[in-house]
Amino acid sequence: MNDEPPHTNRPRALLRGLLPDLAPWRSSRDFRLLWSAGCVTTFGSFLTYIAVPLQIKEMTGSYLAVGLVGAVELIPLIVFGLWGGALADALDRRKLVLAAEAGLGLLSGLLLLNALLPTPLLWPVYLVVGLVAALDGLQRPALDTLTPRIVAHDQMTAAYALTSLYRSAGSILGPALAGLIVAFAGVQTAYALDVLTFAVSLLLLARMRAVPPPTGAAKPSLAGIAAGLRYARGRPELLGTYVVDICAMLFAFPNAVFPFLADELDAHWALGLMYGASAVGSLLVSATSGWASKVHRHGRMVVVAAIGWGAAMAGAGLAGNIWLVLLLLAVAGGADNVSGLGRATMWNQSIPDELRGRLAGVELLSYSVGPQLGQVRVGAMAGAIGVRGSIWAGGLACVVGVVALAAALPKLLAYDARTDPHVAAVKAEREKHPLPVG
Repeated sequence: MNDEPPHTNRPRALLRGLLPDLAPWRSSRDFRLLWSAGCVTTFGSFLTYIAVPLQIKEMTGSYLAVGLVGAVELIPLIVFGLWGGALADALDRRKLVLAAEAGLGLLSGLLLLNALLPTPLLWPVYLVVGLVAALDGLQRPALDTLTPRIVAHDQMTAAYALTSLYRSAGSILGPALAGLIVAFAGVQTAYALDVLTFAVSLLLLARMRAVPPPTGAAKPSLAGIAAGLRYARGRPELLGTYVVDICAMLFAFPNAVFPFLADELDAHWALGLMYGASAVGSLLVSATSGWASKVHRHGRMVVVAAIGWGAAMAGAGLAGNIWLVLLLLAVAGGADNVSGLGRATMWNQSIPDELRGRLAGVELLSYSVGPQLGQVRVGAMAGAIGVRGSIWAGGLACVVGVVALAAALPKLLAYDARTDPHVAAVKAEREKHPLPVG
């Protein structure tokens, strides 16, 4: 019996409600392995994510050359993302993730070899960036659809929050350390560390159980991809999450011009912090995400958070003080993570397993193509109206666009996981096939 007065328990209850839900970590050995592998490889990948634009900037000094990274990635992501979704529905998802992870490690090795040349070449950097986008497109649908197969249906939000936790931490440590590593040891060291993290990740992923395709899974084909697209078209609430995210990233993803913004604000020392600031906000949301498992109106969650993202980015473009810029970037990152929690929960709780890979391919386009186009957009606008103008104008366009999309998609705002028939059907199917213990 608890003899403490009720009011003394309230702060503890509030704290417990904010702390991340660790149920997926406790109940699934494979989730622990997948999560640990993600921790390692995410850190290394962010090192390269920062090193590539810095290397291109130093080689060319051009806004457009840096922004073209997004254009180089765009077509491979579209083509291989959709095909990767079809493969994820037809093959062992674990094996597909392993093969792609090995390929990504080799490509990081090529970046390292080029950087070690007496005079590094520009075209191999763009070539490797395109190939990385292709492999990422093949891997990401399988990677994203692993979690619903190894985690209980009612733990989807908690699993995504835990995944977001390490991604956010990697986004902070990776850029911050990358700035120091590149400054004192060169991009070669950043690429070498990325190769090492891929090796560790492969060892962890190899210990996971096989994740075979659903019974009777169709072979990968254009017809199968078309079937997935037809399913997405018949779910307006899903389409809403895709287009809202594309809108947010297209208009309010300014990362490509951060090296130039740091120059304009006379804050060269803060470049790594600028890349990592949004991840700080994202990490704070992940670390206090216990409340998210109690949310059921995920469509509204996505819309409100996307508006917050755009508004914060607009403020960052208008601010002339580096510390205020960093604060607003952190607010934007927190809003983006809230939106991501809502999107991931809707997708993983309501899409049938036999279609989840192909729909993950569509999802990949929504949350990857948007940033790639956004890099091209902000680079082009920076040349026309200046760096800060390209950022605040994009943030404002994001807010206006998301409000318009929400008005045009009432089913997105009306979505409720407690009453949605697709959620009920997926949950019933999962109950027929319980997960392995441990």
